[in-house]
Amino acid sequence: MLKVLKFGGSSLADAQQFAKVRKIVESDPSRRVVVVSAPGKRSADDHKITDLLYLCAAHIEYGVSCEKIFDMIRQRYDEIRRDCGLNTDIDKDFDQIWVHMQHGMAREELASRGEYLSARLMADYLGFDFLDAALWLRFRFDGTVDKEASYEALRRAADGRRVVIPGFYGAMPDGRIRTLTRGGSDITGALAAAALDADLYENWTDVSGILMADPRIVDNPAPIRHITYSELRELSYIGAKVLHEGTVFPVREKNIPLNIRNTNEPDHPGTVIMENIEDEEDGSLITGIAGKKGYCVVTVAKTGMSSESGVLLRLLEIVENHGVNVEYIPSGIDIISLVMAEEKAQPCLYAMLGEMQKSIQPDSIKVTDHMAIVAAVGRRMASRPGVSGKIFATLGENGVNIRMITQGPEELNIIVGVEEKDFAQAIRVLYNTFMKEQKQ
Repeated sequence: MLKVLKFGGSSLADAQQFAKVRKIVESDPSRRVVVVSAPGKRSADDHKITDLLYLCAAHIEYGVSCEKIFDMIRQRYDEIRRDCGLNTDIDKDFDQIWVHMQHGMAREELASRGEYLSARLMADYLGFDFLDAALWLRFRFDGTVDKEASYEALRRAADGRRVVIPGFYGAMPDGRIRTLTRGGSDITGALAAAALDADLYENWTDVSGILMADPRIVDNPAPIRHITYSELRELSYIGAKVLHEGTVFPVREKNIPLNIRNTNEPDHPGTVIMENIEDEEDGSLITGIAGKKGYCVVTVAKTGMSSESGVLLRLLEIVENHGVNVEYIPSGIDIISLVMAEEKAQPCLYAMLGEMQKSIQPDSIKVTDHMAIVAAVGRRMASRPGVSGKIFATLGENGVNIRMITQGPEELNIIVGVEEKDFAQAIRVLYNTFMKEQKQ
């Protein structure tokens, strides 16, 4: 059994958090590969180390001294080292980084040092080997990850060892440090788990898994115990803040379960994400509810349009030529609606409408602004009749006017369009309705 663990910035903010990480790792001998982020905020008014490093890079770019900021960073690591009772010589690392900064250290390499130093300290604290991500995570010249080369390099480097790996960065073919996007340590962890064919990838953060709804809208929403990768993708696309997309694909390709856990509540089982799940008998029909505001809907109507070939293609080409993505396409016999992000569509809306009028010659074109999308996602909905009717009836009974309805062919989700003023109410109504049903 092999478990690969990734700990986020909040899990490494200070010595107390380091101690929690060590207790988690030592509680299970199969936890042999640990990926770490740079230290995060200790309080609301604190700074993330990576943000401070980017600030140093900006100061250097504009010829402004960053010595005070760099001293703040050094002090954070010194406090962790001292309070953990470590002997790691990071003073030498800081001195080398400072000298390098004076001679044009690249922005990405400077930003990566947060994870590098964090991993050096954690390796010492756990008694594991430090394995620099630059030694195995390989980028191509176009900036994409070379999975085949990276996986082979990590298998050789980590074979039979207990290692701590810094997240967020790797190396280009010429040896230059290249960083992933923000949140990239999640991706590093997933790539490591896939490379080593881990039995489980544990992503440790400051929340106890994925919640069924946004806690800013629903009071104390229940956690999701099990979810499929397909359901996760649907919730993420519709607006749920879950995981960086790159975190999912490497482990999904290898069919490795992903477990989201809370460093501050280690006994909580969190959320397990798998390709396929044997449903629990007491599970809710709905796995999660999510939504997003800021849409507009362009509705094109023309008698006989259903028998006229190429209409939809022409509409989509017009929108594509303006660089706008169509999110959903609900339609009727002689009606096609295009749902687009308002922010993207508004600057070129009238130009698109003019081109649609000329190309399609419709009976009417209608634009509806300030729309929101709300989706109920659940793998069990396909096998249970009446779910759609229940959703529509429940929203209507609670004064939420449905302006649009669409459903995927796999019946994994049911999506409704509502006015933005009804957005929060729609999510609360659906959550309360289905949770009440589950408890009965």
